[in-house]
Amino acid sequence: MKNIINIRIAFALVLSLAMVGCKRSSSSNESRATGWKINDKNGGFQYNTNFKEQATSPGLVFVEGGTFTMGKVQDDPMHDWNNTPSQLHVQSFYMDETEVTNKMYLEYLDYLKRVYPPDDPNYRLIYNSALPDTLVWRNRLGYSEMMTENYLRHPGYGEYPVVGVSWIQAVEFAKWRTDRVNELYLEEAGYLKRDARLTDVSADATFNTDTYINSPSSTYGGNAEVLEGGKKRPQTDAEGNPINIYAKRESGVVSPEYRLPSEAEWEYAALGLSELRNYNTIRGRKKYPWSGQYTRSGKRKSRGDQLANFKQGKGDYGGIAGWSDDGADITNAVKSYAPNDFGIYDMAGNVAEWVADVYRPIVDDEFNDFNYYRGNVYTKNAINEDGTVKVLTTQDIVYDTLSNGKIVPRNLPGEILQLPITKDDSYLRTNFDTSDNRNFRDGDKRSSRYYSDNFDESDDASGTRQMYNSPNHRVEADSTGALVRTYDKSNDRTSLINDNVRVYKGGSWKDRAYWIDPAQRRYFPQDMATDYIGFRCAMSRVGSKSKGNNKSRN
Repeated sequence: MKNIINIRIAFALVLSLAMVGCKRSSSSNESRATGWKINDKNGGFQYNTNFKEQATSPGLVFVEGGTFTMGKVQDDPMHDWNNTPSQLHVQSFYMDETEVTNKMYLEYLDYLKRVYPPDDPNYRLIYNSALPDTLVWRNRLGYSEMMTENYLRHPGYGEYPVVGVSWIQAVEFAKWRTDRVNELYLEEAGYLKRDARLTDVSADATFNTDTYINSPSSTYGGNAEVLEGGKKRPQTDAEGNPINIYAKRESGVVSPEYRLPSEAEWEYAALGLSELRNYNTIRGRKKYPWSGQYTRSGKRKSRGDQLANFKQGKGDYGGIAGWSDDGADITNAVKSYAPNDFGIYDMAGNVAEWVADVYRPIVDDEFNDFNYYRGNVYTKNAINEDGTVKVLTTQDIVYDTLSNGKIVPRNLPGEILQLPITKDDSYLRTNFDTSDNRNFRDGDKRSSRYYSDNFDESDDASGTRQMYNSPNHRVEADSTGALVRTYDKSNDRTSLINDNVRVYKGGSWKDRAYWIDPAQRRYFPQDMATDYIGFRCAMSRVGSKSKGNNKSRN
């Protein structure tokens, strides 16, 4: 009996010592670096210690990254050799479930119209620059005025993918979407006044995500009623000074940006290689976003149905009505066809889609095989003399004239002025040394026979003079403000490729089946639009590669 009592006493003593010993490290609100309390009500270091994982933002689905074979793995009858297979690795990310629709884009136009009224001469070009080109539907020998007049705005086409949007317009939409989603997140978290996004916004009082992170008091034109009028309970430090008024990156409330997917991300998401992760094998022979080598369904319930919207043959944009029809002659409503294994719709057919990359015939996987992307232009925030970031006002709007004569704003009020990085910023760096990296190792001096001149301080290495000698059309304004268009008529031009042509992928309602292979790649000027190219957005994943707690199979 004594032995039993002694054992119980010893066990209780060991347990109590273990509890005491673990006490200091058991709390997630104590720093493992200093032992200080995190999120102390009297002030100090503030951090979201309850963060679980990134929330899936509106419209997106999660795509777990991995290794895959990018490029055409079937026969290439065209012999283009611009999509030869390369093994690459893509980080986890999020992709729009569907293409951006007319209804989604009209919400963007409505916002611009309210905030920057086009009847005000100061803002007219802002709204006009975002308008899709509805004249892309016209054909010299075809009747298409119904689409020209109705496709963008009529509710009958509300859930159809938007077209007539250039790459530049797609990028601007993604920026706008980022700000509107984060504006809502901050309101729901209590940092912003309720409904301020509807009642307190104007051209000189807008919300921008980067501005809020770097200079929060400059958003909404510095309107304290909005910035401090949220439902979040006010906090003060030991001296009575307010703290935690604004959210920071550390709060976990602010979402990463919406953007166009890279070409590698788009192709990876389109293939829907769910079997890729089984037993760590790579089966890179998939031809379409669905399983099999054919464009028609082999399932009993839907046998013979087309799996995508594309051109069947000459004069055949959908099939025979009521029988083998794919359900569309032009575009079709999103989600009209089954999704791939990632749950993403229309990654083949319907409309081709812009991706972020600048086009080059070669994917330079010898230099980089991780998150491959060509198109980086690095910038930095402009800084005022007092050390604050320079936030643009309505008087700072600068407009650019594109090669097709269209005028677009380079920046909008409320944004932070961006400047190219300089040699001082990149001094002795091994990972980058210039601001514009679009032609890195492909047309710049270091990839030509003039390599020895590459480090001349006076050299302008921004052009692609040696490899891609493309036409250089110019648009300038004369003294009266009229546009003067100058066409390049030189007979010495050898290429259509330059730093302003972007990749588009996926095939469309206007393309034959050959082009709906996710590996196919084509290019188009970034400031032009068509009736068969749309887009969807992506978002980077922060934190863990997988959702949930994935464990090893064995």
